[in-house]
Amino acid sequence: MQIFIHSFQSEWLKKKGTLAFWLVFVGAFFIPLIFTCRGLFYPADFLAEAKMPVFWDLLQRRSWQFMAIFLLPMGVILSTSLITQLEFRNNTWKQLHTTPQSYTTVFFSKFAVIIVMLLQFFMLFNIGIYLSALIPSLVRGNTDFFKHDFPLLTMLENTSFYFLDCLPIVAIQYLVSLQFKNFLVPFSVGIGLLLTALIGLQWKYGYTIPYTYTQYYLFSGGNQGSPRPPQVNFHYWALGYFIGFTLLGYLLYISKKEKG
Repeated sequence: MQIFIHSFQSEWLKKKGTLAFWLVFVGAFFIPLIFTCRGLFYPADFLAEAKMPVFWDLLQRRSWQFMAIFLLPMGVILSTSLITQLEFRNNTWKQLHTTPQSYTTVFFSKFAVIIVMLLQFFMLFNIGIYLSALIPSLVRGNTDFFKHDFPLLTMLENTSFYFLDCLPIVAIQYLVSLQFKNFLVPFSVGIGLLLTALIGLQWKYGYTIPYTYTQYYLFSGGNQGSPRPPQVNFHYWALGYFIGFTLLGYLLYISKKEKG
């Protein structure tokens, strides 16, 4: 366990200052920043919504609506591919494999960094949602904001399900990224599967496409005109795909003769 912790710390330090590192912060605050600007520059709409009892539900749903359909899966595709490609880009796979750590430790320490980055993204995104309401309220002197209790449990529930529904994308992108030196290969695979998912949302077997689950969870709220989620528990499918592709990626990695 101590070796794994040291390996994780090493991998965590590697990603600092990289595009993947900044992608977490930019991606997390992008949508909240837009809503903050809307509240500051179009206060009439914001102040009218702040009086509504469903203010927080409305704000969270709008924020996730922009994030869940495309930006979140796209961010996961980019971040996973970028983190994995660090060794290929710096030509350091061979040096990494000469260190006193097993292939299992290398595989799962890099994987853990990606998972923690995803958790970091969700934490920052939820902070951003809160600030997108707080900042315009303070600037505009709106006291209605403070009359609403922040729905912490709802936020945690939504975050948990979106996190779970992202995991298949992480596992698949990680698998593909470890097999190819060229960054464009995993990126293209991710984009292709994401577009397939968007096209297949209204297909009755769309839940078999592992990139559809964040969209399905968003639509499970029952918006009029949106695709109806399948009559299956797609969260179980997400978990199954995650476990399956993680194990497959691990087996392919340890059995690969040319590792980098």
